[in-house]
Amino acid sequence: MRSHGIAAGSTASRNAVHAWLMLLPALALLVAFTHWPAVSTLVDSFFSTPKGKRPGVWVGLENYAVMTSDPVFWKAVRNNLWFAGATIPLSIALALVMALWVNERIAGRAFLRMAYFTPTVLPMIAVANIWLFFYTPQYGLLEQITGALGLPSHNWLGSPSTALGAITLVAIWKEAGFFMIFYLAALQTLNPSLREAAAIEGASRWYFFRRVQWPLLMPTTLFVLVNAFINAFRMVDHLFVLTRGGPDNASILLLYHLYEVGFSFWDTAYASAITVVLVVVLAGIALFQFFVLDKKVHYK
Repeated sequence: MRSHGIAAGSTASRNAVHAWLMLLPALALLVAFTHWPAVSTLVDSFFSTPKGKRPGVWVGLENYAVMTSDPVFWKAVRNNLWFAGATIPLSIALALVMALWVNERIAGRAFLRMAYFTPTVLPMIAVANIWLFFYTPQYGLLEQITGALGLPSHNWLGSPSTALGAITLVAIWKEAGFFMIFYLAALQTLNPSLREAAAIEGASRWYFFRRVQWPLLMPTTLFVLVNAFINAFRMVDHLFVLTRGGPDNASILLLYHLYEVGFSFWDTAYASAITVVLVVVLAGIALFQFFVLDKKVHYK
């Protein structure tokens, strides 16, 4: 009996070693490209930016103090909050409407699904160039439509009052198709007998959606909501093509401001401090969604 127990323990040890060896490549990549850069960024945020042969020196919270007095940073924060407040609910609502529509038995359903999903597979730079043509003054698509209606010409990307709204519309157009796929997959897993039972009871489509479909879609909504929040604060690609944060920082977002500080002004220490704040805020939002909103989600 004792020898049998020793053999079983030896087998379990070999299995554990084998499991850790299988995980080692992934763990090495995770530490090298995720955890170590995160720790390094946190450390760099407490030092000054090294220049030439002069190494960085310990400055404590000075970079964070500079951040609190930086008007461009607060402008980027306000813009990003406005951007997130518009893109998150609108893209999720549009994705849900599209998913409900293409889930029905309608003519051309496959074509509609492809059309809705196409913006998702396009690179953001390509999407930005498409919309750059739409927004171009004098001969862009929007200018042609407004001109045909007798409305005055307008520089959508060059006006501080419309630049942020213009890039927000691009993000919604890009994100909605991506979120639609998750809602469509969730709708197709619902038991068809639920709809049949609701029809027998004489429930309207709105009542069926509000009382049956929407509660059952809450796990998908939580997942989509987390992704939407993260995407809203990491959106930067289309700004390079459309506005570069202008005019007069009217459309600047946090990640683009971070890029400018780190790679245009080469103030890596200050950029590290902005990165730490951005990561902490996003982590806090994600934890709140998973541990607070998750309690309101029913998975059965």
